[in-house]
Amino acid sequence: MKARLSMAALMAGLMVSSTAWAAITVRYYNRDSREYTWPVVCSGVKTTVSFGKSQTASVTIQGSGPCTVQTDDGNVVLKGGENLDIKNGRIIIN
Repeated sequence: MKARLSMAALMAGLMVSSTAWAAITVRYYNRDSREYTWPVVCSGVKTTVSFGKSQTASVTIQGSGPCTVQTDDGNVVLKGGENLDIKNGRIIIN
C-alpha cells in the first residue's frame, strides 16, 4: 500500500513540475525604434510579451506551445525556436 501511495505521489509531482517548466523561447530582431508589448495566449493562459526597441534578443514566453501573439496586424502562432523579424509593427517568421 505504501509503495502505491509513493508511486502516485511521485507521478503527481512529475506532472506538476513538467507543466510549471513549460515555456517557449524565440529569437527576434526588432527593426523599429519602438518597443512592442502584445498579449499572448498559451494553452488558454493569457499573458504579455515585450520586444525591446531596435535590438536583437531572445524572449521566453511562459506556457506550453503553441502560443498565439495578438498583434495589431493579426495573430501570429509560435511553437518555439523561431527567428522573428519585427518591422513596421508586424512579426515575420523567418
